[in-house]
Amino acid sequence: MGMLGRVFAVALAAVAVAAMSAASAAAAPTVVATGLDNPRGLTFGADGTLYVAEAGRGGSGPCFVNSEPNLVCLGATGAITQVRQGTQTRIATGLPSLAGAGGGGAPRPSEKWTPPLPSTETSFGPVAPPSAVAAGGPIAGSGMASLNRLNGRSGGWTAIASLAAHEAAANPDGTDLDTNPYGVLALPGRTFVADAGANALLEVSASGRVSTVAAFPPTPVNFPFPGFPMDAVPTSVAQGPDGALYVGQLTGFPFPVGGSTVWRIGDSGPVPFRTGFTNVVDITFGPDGSLYVVEIDSSSLRFPPEMIGSLIRVAPDGTRTTVAGNLFSPGGVALGADGTPYVTVCSVCPGGGQVLRLG
Repeated sequence: MGMLGRVFAVALAAVAVAAMSAASAAAAPTVVATGLDNPRGLTFGADGTLYVAEAGRGGSGPCFVNSEPNLVCLGATGAITQVRQGTQTRIATGLPSLAGAGGGGAPRPSEKWTPPLPSTETSFGPVAPPSAVAAGGPIAGSGMASLNRLNGRSGGWTAIASLAAHEAAANPDGTDLDTNPYGVLALPGRTFVADAGANALLEVSASGRVSTVAAFPPTPVNFPFPGFPMDAVPTSVAQGPDGALYVGQLTGFPFPVGGSTVWRIGDSGPVPFRTGFTNVVDITFGPDGSLYVVEIDSSSLRFPPEMIGSLIRVAPDGTRTTVAGNLFSPGGVALGADGTPYVTVCSVCPGGGQVLRLG
C-alpha cells in the first residue's frame, strides 16, 4: 500500500482542528457514535443495528518494520462497536491491532456481516510482507493477514484462511510481496477480500481455499519520473445490482487527483466502471443502483496530506453528486434501511473517531 502509513502519521497533527471542521461542514450531520479507535468499515444488520470496525491502537509488541516502512507494534486493541436504538456498545474487544507510535492510522479489521448476526467474517490487515506472519515471524499466530470468523456474542474469533500465505505463494500482481487485506464482502458460501498490499481481489471458499479473482498491476505515471510504477491498491469490494463484483481503488504514490477507478470484475478481468475519483477507500450501492464512493482525501495523499475527503453518489446514469465534503479522513460508508448514508470519520484517530448520519 506504499506510503499511506506515513501519510496517516503526518495527518494526525491536524486531527483536532479538521475533525471539528468536518463535523460542522457536512449537510446537517448527526453524530451517532463517538470515541472510536481508528474506525473504518461499517455495516447494518438485518434488524437495523449498526456495526463499526475499530482498527485499534496497536500495543506494546512484538514490533517490526512494515512495508511503509514504519515501526509498528502489535496489541489487542481492535474492536467491533454496535449502535442499537441509540446506545453505543463494544460487542467485541481484544482483536489484534497494529499501529505506530501514538496509535494512529492502524490497519483495520474489516467487516461485512452475513445476516443473521452475530456471525461475521473479518480480516485483520497489516501492511507487511507475508514473512511477518509466517512461522517464526514477529506476529506469527496473531490472526493478522488472515480471514477470520468472529462470534458476535462471545467476541472470539477463528481463523479461516491465511491471505499472507496466498500472497507468498501466488504473488498475484507479480511485484513485491506485501499483504494488507482491507475490504471484505461475505456472500453465501464464499468471501471476497480486497488486498491492498497484494493488489488483488481474492476469493475464500467455505473450506478456506484462497484463489485470485483479479490482479491489478501497476500503472506507469510520469511523477516522480517517467514510467514510475504506481500501485493499484484495491481497498473495497461490493456486489452491484447486476450481481457483479465492483472494486474501489485508492492508488499508491503519487496519489494523483482523479487517478482512482471503480472497477467492474468481468469475465476477462477488471474493466473500468467509473473513473476520475481520488483516494477511494470504500464503496457501496444503494437500492436504486446508485454507487456511493468514499474518498479519504479528495485532493491527494501527497505530502502534506489534507485528509479532507468526500462521500460521492453516482446515479445509474452517471450523474455525480457530492453528498458530503469536508469530511476529515472518512473511512467507510453504509446505507440505512431508508437509504440514508452513514460514514466513519477521523478514521486515523485513536479515540477520536466518529460515525456520522448524513441526512
